Amino acid sequence: MKRIVECVPNFSEGRDKSIIDSIVAAISSVAGVKVLDVDPGEATNRTVVTFVGEPEAVAEAAFRGAKRAAELIDMRKHHGAHPRSGATDVLPIIPVAGLSLEECALMAERLAERLYREIGIPCYLYEAAARIPERKNLAVCRAGEYEALQEKMADPERKPDFGGEWNEVVAKAGATNVGARNFLVAVNFNLNTTSVRRAMAVAFDVREKGRKAREGGSLTGKLLKDENGEQIWIPGTLKGCKAIGWYIDEYGIAQVSMNITDIDAVPLHVAFEEVSRAAAARGLRVTGAEIVGLVPKKVLIDAGRFYLERQCRSLGVAEEEIVKIAVRSMSLDDLKPFNPHEKVIEYLIEDGGKHPLAGLSIRDFAAETASESPAPGGGSVSACMGAFGAALATMVANLSSHKRGWDDRWKEFSDVAEKGQAVMAELIDLIDEDTAAFNAIMDAISLPKESPAEKEARAAALEAATLNAAAVPLRTMEAALKALPLALEMARKGNPASASDAGVAALAAVAAIRGAALNVRINAAGLADKTPAEPLLKRSDEIIAEALRYEHDVLESINSNENI
Repeated sequence: MKRIVECVPNFSEGRDKSIIDSIVAAISSVAGVKVLDVDPGEATNRTVVTFVGEPEAVAEAAFRGAKRAAELIDMRKHHGAHPRSGATDVLPIIPVAGLSLEECALMAERLAERLYREIGIPCYLYEAAARIPERKNLAVCRAGEYEALQEKMADPERKPDFGGEWNEVVAKAGATNVGARNFLVAVNFNLNTTSVRRAMAVAFDVREKGRKAREGGSLTGKLLKDENGEQIWIPGTLKGCKAIGWYIDEYGIAQVSMNITDIDAVPLHVAFEEVSRAAAARGLRVTGAEIVGLVPKKVLIDAGRFYLERQCRSLGVAEEEIVKIAVRSMSLDDLKPFNPHEKVIEYLIEDGGKHPLAGLSIRDFAAETASESPAPGGGSVSACMGAFGAALATMVANLSSHKRGWDDRWKEFSDVAEKGQAVMAELIDLIDEDTAAFNAIMDAISLPKESPAEKEARAAALEAATLNAAAVPLRTMEAALKALPLALEMARKGNPASASDAGVAALAAVAAIRGAALNVRINAAGLADKTPAEPLLKRSDEIIAEALRYEHDVLESINSNENI
């Protein structure tokens, strides 16, 4: 899984467009980072920038943005409606995919240390990155705002986690609060009512804070207090969720507006179901949901899988279908069209050039293979055959999962289909990786070779590229081998009417393995030092032998099938 994090720095400038543009340009200058949103506020004199990318790129972009902000913003002259500590007020690191909150907290700590070491900006660590428990709360770190910073830095108990001396840099740039937090999902649940009071009642039922306790459990009774005179609260049902009820003129309906602060503890579909339950208990109905801003792909995938499982349907279907199920099940298009490619972070930043071959139509891929170019060649075609073998095994599993009379076996076949989808995806990636490996050999051959040093460098590059060109088809063999036990299981246990498809799945996987093995051998032969190739060739022979045993078993099972 690609590792993706989000960063949402808040800069203490919301009025001067030239300053804002310069800060955003510094962030955008880092390769691999994509700025998704820039939201300046004149009254707050503050700009929120949202950008995403892989961890190393995001950390560098955050540093560059904070550095530029320190150069351009003078906190001694700053005034605005929003609390703030410095030119870069907050720098939260947020996991989107492929890494944990703990890893983001470590990123935040390293970023804070670098900001102080290289620029001199003092930093407080907050939320998941906090070293001091009280500082998990951002308000504690920012107490007194910029105006109290000099006094706080002189106090051993309130000084920053990094930095401690008041100087000209600090006077101008202030302090930055660097933290890590989970992704926050903002969502509005649409109700079939115009009553704000009823929407608010549902919000009180579900939000973690709950509602104020009153005599008799009524909504209008006398407020109840404890022995210390403090208000008693009745907590709601959703941990980490904040919610209110409001009326939207644009749509003519009331909504429960919610922030989900921990999507691992409360996934979107869980919140949807719970708000629907609470609304129904009050005679209302949730007609749909409206996602505000962007979400990680995981939010929709988890929801789609939840609703498929509830229907006893196979989970081993294409990602696009899982997302469609999520959209339909929660009526995300209730108020306006919902386009996942405009709302899902991974789709917004995906590299359109990742699959130059696998992204082609079958006709175009075949035409490209048939051209005068030596690539794509047998290695890419082998990976393609393997992908089709895995796809056929997956198809049989999905057909079996909804075969009439087999309803109680849906999970058995769903598990097979999920494995098949994973193998297919791996082999699709290898279609392009094999051609890239060949192209790397061509690049190495074209290196200069005039001087002895150049000849040595060229020989080393060519040797490394050739070894990789032998290793990539071996990965194709390993991946295609994973499709064979799935094909065998479907030949033996799957829908009898699809037994021939399981057979073709096995034949395609074996063809992929034997074809890729030829590429392993021919590239291994091109190595000056044959030693590194020995384990590759040994493993290649082992895979072929194992694949042929599977092929025999699959065909034997199919030949005993009375339908064939």
